[in-house]
Amino acid sequence: MTTTSPHEIAGVTVPDSALVREATELVRDAASDVVYHHSRRVFFWGSLRGRARGLAADPELLYVGALFHDLGLTERYRTADQRFEIDAADEARAFLLRHGIPAGSADLVWQGIALHTTPEIPWHMAPEVALVTAGVEVDVLGLGLAEVGDEALKQVVAEHPRPDFKRRILAEFTDGLAHRPATTFGNVKADVLERYAPGYRRENFVDIILNSDWSE
Repeated sequence: MTTTSPHEIAGVTVPDSALVREATELVRDAASDVVYHHSRRVFFWGSLRGRARGLAADPELLYVGALFHDLGLTERYRTADQRFEIDAADEARAFLLRHGIPAGSADLVWQGIALHTTPEIPWHMAPEVALVTAGVEVDVLGLGLAEVGDEALKQVVAEHPRPDFKRRILAEFTDGLAHRPATTFGNVKADVLERYAPGYRRENFVDIILNSDWSE
């Protein structure tokens, strides 16, 4: 499915295909610099952690999963009634199907994006799913840095810098979610709104059970 190009960073080659070029253009056009460079880094981190663990993903599918994973935060692609992960996953699957990618492969990318904020579960799934989470864990949480290695870290960050990234990515999360707070229930993004969104009140799972329509 994939050819390669000389565009290589830290031993990871970005596939040279029309699909990858169009995915890059779509995300570059819709997303902020913060989200774009974060998403590119996620591809490299996920690829490197996969290599360290002996997990081989289709590089085109992993690239689209990484590039699109936060697209649901952007003004162009976010909705008001569902989780941002689903906004992004839906757009990625539609994009892949338009390009003739088989439905089963497109579904793997959907799963990788939809589950990238759900701890642990993606690691028990296909590499195309697991390695999106692997890349996000490195870039946002600082997990798995040893699997990436110091030299690879330097090379990737030199190409895709992360100035003031912690503060700026939290602002991106807040901006993309503050208008739909209910969609963060049961999700780590509720922590973001609790910290940064004025007036946000976190729903409690126990209260939902105790106040349900059941009598006992």
